[in-house]
Amino acid sequence: MTALEKATGDVVLKFEPFVLHVLCRELQDAQLLHSVAVDSGFRNSGITVGRGGKIIMAVRSTHCLEVPLSHKGKLMVSEEYIEFLVHVANRKMEENM
Repeated sequence: MTALEKATGDVVLKFEPFVLHVLCRELQDAQLLHSVAVDSGFRNSGITVGRGGKIIMAVRSTHCLEVPLSHKGKLMVSEEYIEFLVHVANRKMEENM
């Protein structure tokens, strides 16, 4: 709260979820890993094939959070709401584990 009171610009609380990048030898390996990831709840997972033929499987969760707190130095939410957001973000971090 002290940092928010001193802020002069925009402040955003942002939580970015777990991401795991795996270099796969074969496309079949990436497809198998993708199926396992999606079936395990990592719905934002995907496969990328680079220019050099590198096959990357990205395991991504959907546990993101991005909430504006202040605008031009003016706090836009209550301290109670910030405490709630911190609790939500901490829960998401536990889900990542």
